[in-house]
Amino acid sequence: MGIIIKPLVTEKMTAMSEKFNRYAFIVDPKANKIEIKDAVKKLYGVDVVSVNTMYYSGKYKSRFTKRGYIQGRTNAFKKAIVTLASGQVIDFYSNI
Repeated sequence: MGIIIKPLVTEKMTAMSEKFNRYAFIVDPKANKIEIKDAVKKLYGVDVVSVNTMYYSGKYKSRFTKRGYIQGRTNAFKKAIVTLASGQVIDFYSNI
């Protein structure tokens, strides 16, 4: 899909999904909440109650190596936290 890039599976999000029934996705920065809600509903077949979005700007990083000082920047991304209706579950590992 063009809107959802990948699910975000971390320890913090796993605990949040078990406790609050919320799941996180890295999404297209131009997508709005309605488009994200429709994409999750279409892709996973679940009922979405709410969508919260946040935009992370890229951070500057630097390090010293044998060849000298290297500077760079991490990628910026948009994250969406999707709350599902009670009784709904998304299984990211079903098709492995």
